[in-house]
Amino acid sequence: MSTTTSAGVLADFASIGARRLAAADPQLTGLLEREHARQNDTLAMVAASSSADPSVLACAGASISNVTTEGYPGARYHAGCEVVDEVERLAVERAKTLFGAAYANVQPHSGSTANQIVLCTLMKPGDTLLGMELSAGGHLTHGSPASVSGRFFHAVGYGTDAEGLLDYDQVAALARAHRPKVIVCGASAYPRTVDFARFRQIADEVGAYLLADISHIAGLVAAGLHPSPVDHAHATTTSTYKQLYGPRGGLVLLGRDAETPLPGSRRTLAQAISHGTFPFLQGTPDLGAVAAKARAFDIAAQDGFHALAQRVVSDAAELADAFTGLGHTLVTGGTDNHMVLLDLRSTGLTGAIAETALADCGIVVNRNRIPGDPHGPRVTSGIRFGTNTPALRGMGRAEMRRCAALIDRVLTALEPHGTREFTLAPAVRAEVRDEVTRLCRQFPLPHHLPA
Repeated sequence: MSTTTSAGVLADFASIGARRLAAADPQLTGLLEREHARQNDTLAMVAASSSADPSVLACAGASISNVTTEGYPGARYHAGCEVVDEVERLAVERAKTLFGAAYANVQPHSGSTANQIVLCTLMKPGDTLLGMELSAGGHLTHGSPASVSGRFFHAVGYGTDAEGLLDYDQVAALARAHRPKVIVCGASAYPRTVDFARFRQIADEVGAYLLADISHIAGLVAAGLHPSPVDHAHATTTSTYKQLYGPRGGLVLLGRDAETPLPGSRRTLAQAISHGTFPFLQGTPDLGAVAAKARAFDIAAQDGFHALAQRVVSDAAELADAFTGLGHTLVTGGTDNHMVLLDLRSTGLTGAIAETALADCGIVVNRNRIPGDPHGPRVTSGIRFGTNTPALRGMGRAEMRRCAALIDRVLTALEPHGTREFTLAPAVRAEVRDEVTRLCRQFPLPHHLPA
């Protein structure tokens, strides 16, 4: 009888896979190793980025992914699901505990899919959807015409005021005028606290459902550093990477409305969301991702995660203050979360130009539209920064000032070349890239260090 532990079996299995990959496909192995090195030596400041713990990634690559099944624990459409049922139940219970939810569905393949599940469960094609405009900080799935959410439904957009802050009076006025079936709150590029209770008041006034998308702030919500929407919104959605430092995937949470019957239906809201996930929009769940979510939720429930989330917030505040001191313009003038959004219009630069120049220096950010942006999403007038990954590296306030100075060095050194192009002197590029490498090696990704 073998005495190998379960952990040993998993480790041996992963080691066999890595060795076989290296021997059989050196080309792909080389690319994967280059990407691993790139992540170590570049400064990832994309607001949607994070780095998952190796134990999370181990779940995603485990043999549980070989299991094919449909349905839910105890009610599968395939045999052989006794163990995976336990895994999914564990992920559900950990998600509910982490967020104080009455119901959790861990099967959505992404945050976008989670949004589609809720919208298609609560709405019919042609119903009115009220969501945040993409240029004001909303997400594609909140009603953008580029998304299915803006094509299947009649989408109405709300925006921000002159200071870039959410205009709740406008939201209420639009809700009264259009009587939406669903109102979406939450954003992908809004650096301030969202008043979920205010949104629920507006939704209740017009008889709408409220969907809160917390994909960007889920970690802060879990850590108690941002108000939770779980008992304000009828449904809350999030991706499980970004601030949860988990696998690629999505999550739907329900609070006090979970057992509320839907009008004209025998189903409760919880039952409707379960049906909306499977069989309506998805088939087989990715069980490796479900296991990885369970692991990430457990990590996020530990004291160390709260300290990490606090560093995420303090780093963003310091970065915003440093940018302001260097003369840059910030959308909303600052930040309450992990996100800092620069308005580049006074510099003559575009987001695309800034993104490319910074990437050439080893600083990874993303172009982003800002309120009143005259440019489209491929060009933009803003760039968005996030502190999830710098905080994970252990960078603090002093390092945020170093980062701001490096970014300022690049942006202010760009010289016009022709009518639409800017160039960066090779000496500046080399200088900044060397400093970025030193900073990253001084604060290595802890998940990439040997145990």
